[in-house]
Amino acid sequence: MKKSKKTSLKKYLPMLFFVLIGAVCGVLMVEYISRAVPERPLVSLVILFIAMYAAILMQLILHEFGHLVFGLISGYKFGSFRILSFMLIRDEGKLKLKKMTIAGTGGQCLMSPPDMVDGKLPVMLYNLGGSVMNVVFGGVFMALHFGLSAYPLLSAVMLMFGLIGFAIALMNGIPMRMGEVDNDGFNAFSLGKDPQALRAFWVQMKVNQQISRGVRLKDMPEEWFALPSDEAMKNSMVAAIGVFACNRLMDEGRLSDADTLMEKMLNTPNGMVGVHRRLMVCDRIFIELLTQNRSDVIKNMLTSEQLKFMKAMKSFPSVLRTEYALELLGNKDNVKAESFRAQFERFAKSYPYQSDIEAERELMDMAKNKWESEETK
Repeated sequence: MKKSKKTSLKKYLPMLFFVLIGAVCGVLMVEYISRAVPERPLVSLVILFIAMYAAILMQLILHEFGHLVFGLISGYKFGSFRILSFMLIRDEGKLKLKKMTIAGTGGQCLMSPPDMVDGKLPVMLYNLGGSVMNVVFGGVFMALHFGLSAYPLLSAVMLMFGLIGFAIALMNGIPMRMGEVDNDGFNAFSLGKDPQALRAFWVQMKVNQQISRGVRLKDMPEEWFALPSDEAMKNSMVAAIGVFACNRLMDEGRLSDADTLMEKMLNTPNGMVGVHRRLMVCDRIFIELLTQNRSDVIKNMLTSEQLKFMKAMKSFPSVLRTEYALELLGNKDNVKAESFRAQFERFAKSYPYQSDIEAERELMDMAKNKWESEETK
C-alpha cells in the first residue's frame, strides 16, 4: 500500500506542480485586477492569461537553451533542440526543422558527448544547466517586476514570468521521476553515484548521435548494446541500455529474441522509465500479431493506460506501426490499416530520424506480407 501511494504521488507530481503554478498565477491575476484596473477586469484577465502561457513557453525555451549553453561549455556538441513538437536538428551539416512528440516532455536538447576519460564524463552542468538558466532569468524578471512598479500590468506580467521560471527550475532540478521520464536532477545525481550509469548515459548520447546521422541500431557497435545485469538495471539510465538492446534485436529482425528479452525486462524490477515501458508493450503487441496472434493476449496488453499512452503518442513511428498491424492482422481491416500507414508516411516526412523510419517500414512490410499470405490461403 505504501509503495502504491508513493507511485501515485510520483505519477501526479508534474500535474501538481502545474496546478500550483496556475493557482499562484490566478491569485496574482485577481490581486492585480482588484487593485490596479477594477474598471477593465475582462481585458486585463485575458492579457494575464496570455502572459501566463507565454511565460511557460519562454521558460521552457530558456530551460533547453540552458542545457545547450552549459553542454557546449562542458565539451558537448549540438545535436538537436526541441520545444513541444518542433525540433531543430543538425542533418548532414545543416540545421533542419523537424517534428517529434514525446509524452511527458515539453522539450529536449540532445548533444553529442565528448569521449570518456578514465571512466569520467562531465554531466552535472549539462543536466542542471536548464534549471540554472531558469533561475537566472527568473531573477531578471523579478528585478524587472520591482523596477516597473509604476506600470502595474507590465509589473504583474514580469512577476508571473519570474515565478514560473523558479517553479520550472525546481520541477526539473529537484531529483524525481516526472510522469513517464526522469527529470534533470534525478539524472544528474544518479550519474554521479554509478559508473555504469555514467557509461550508459554516454552510450545513449552516442546512439542518438548515430541515429541522427542515419545509422541504424543494427549497424552500430555491438558492445554498446551489451545487456547489463538485473541489479545494474535498477538504475534508470542503465535500464535504457536494455531497452536499446531490445530495439536492436527488433531492427535485426530477431523478433522472438526481442520478445523474450522484453518480457523479462517488463516483469523484472528495474528502473525503466514509463515511456520505454509503454513503447516496449507496443513492440510486444506487434510481435504477438506477427506470430501467434492470440486475441486474449493482445487484449490483456491493451490496458486503458496503454491505450491512453498510444493516443498521446499517436504520431510516433512505432506506435503507428503497431496500430497498422492491429488493424491489418488483428481486425483484418486492410482499409483502416492503410489509413494508419498513410498517417505514418505523412508524419515520416517531418520526423527527425530517417533511420528509424526505414526500420519501421520494414516491420510494416513484414505485417503486410503475413496478411497477404493469409489472404491467399
